[in-house]
Amino acid sequence: MMETLLAFLVLIGFLIWFHELGHFLFAKLFGVKVEVFSIGFGPRLFAKRMGETLYQVAVVPLGGYVKLYGEEEKVSDPRAFSSKPNWQKILIAFAGPLFNIVLTILLLTVVFWAGVEVPKYMKEPPVVGYVEKDSWAFKAGIKPGDRIVAIGGFKLQKWEDIRKAVLESSLGNREKLLIVVERGGKTLTLSVNPPELETGRESLGLNPPLPPVIGHVFEEIPGVGPSPAFQVGLKPGDRIVAINGKPVRSWYDAVQIIRSSSGDPVKLTIERNGELLTKEVVPALHPKTKKPVLGIAPKVESVKESHPLPEALSNAVRRTGEMVALTFKVLGGLITGAISVKTLGGPIAIAQFAGQAAQSGIVPYLSSMAFISLQLGIFNLLPLPVLDGGLILLFLIETLRRKPLPEKFKEYWQKVGFALIISLMVFVVINDILRLIGNS
Repeated sequence: MMETLLAFLVLIGFLIWFHELGHFLFAKLFGVKVEVFSIGFGPRLFAKRMGETLYQVAVVPLGGYVKLYGEEEKVSDPRAFSSKPNWQKILIAFAGPLFNIVLTILLLTVVFWAGVEVPKYMKEPPVVGYVEKDSWAFKAGIKPGDRIVAIGGFKLQKWEDIRKAVLESSLGNREKLLIVVERGGKTLTLSVNPPELETGRESLGLNPPLPPVIGHVFEEIPGVGPSPAFQVGLKPGDRIVAINGKPVRSWYDAVQIIRSSSGDPVKLTIERNGELLTKEVVPALHPKTKKPVLGIAPKVESVKESHPLPEALSNAVRRTGEMVALTFKVLGGLITGAISVKTLGGPIAIAQFAGQAAQSGIVPYLSSMAFISLQLGIFNLLPLPVLDGGLILLFLIETLRRKPLPEKFKEYWQKVGFALIISLMVFVVINDILRLIGNS
């Protein structure tokens, strides 16, 4: 819990600081006096004045601001924000989201350069090893041994292409989704309704081929105690040859036999260092799923992908562009109703995301930071009151009118903006809480 909170505070604090740094530097560039540079809202925790600017950290770490001289009222001073031409005001407002996008590229460059451990099968052709019953893939008619060629017009080369193809072809698509597979030397076209991945109600149910080799033995099963596998001395690297005399050819064979045991003792024949051993195990009932488990996980080989710096930068720019395009597709789906608003996450969801990434290592943590930085930048560009996009919209309108908007209008604009942002924050926090309750 403490690690999750710390990971969240570091992530969100750094992203807010970098966002406000954009506003700050562009304001300085155009000669605008910066009165306050704040990380967070509300009462200040601590502050220090350096030159003409007060730098502070406030209590609520869910945002920040740069207070510019002459921002709230008209001041006839060349250093006042209000005295600057609209094109400079627009650039100062745009600088925050711009810095978030730049930060995304920088972080992803580091990620691609440092390298990421990915499951080896993700880089291999998408040949199906197992299909979960009643899943989306099961309903589509996909079977073990199928090689998935295309989904919704997207040709697939590797396993990692599957989820992106499904998501992009499903957004806004309420028609049947076509899937092309190779089966027994023949090419078949299957059709199925697009999966409800956006609402979290449906999983793909696709799994790669996995050999029946133990990769990890859990010492404890939460809510159960010592795991059966640990108690009988199963070890990583053990290959399961048979269970109750039935040959085991894949990890999924082992899972199915154990689950069908109804908790009765099972006799495992394993191969360890070239020798065959027999272990009798009594499965435990998992407290959540109520299914028999041993407390083992499969061995999944991984590969580390890293790139030279120029190539890493190129990949980072490409990936950022793909994420921007996908984000706008998701926004379009939210507006049209193709994607449920229940998918929106707030501070609790971000904290969980950050905590899980931090536990996985510095590279996954930087990757998660890049993703959230981009979302923060795009969100702030929305033409809503209070947000940077709303300010840009006002300045563009004033440029077209060739005169300032009425102060009364700006006042109402701000009030509507605060009401919208507060309502959105309340909604996403409730969403987070309901999601937590549902998961528990």
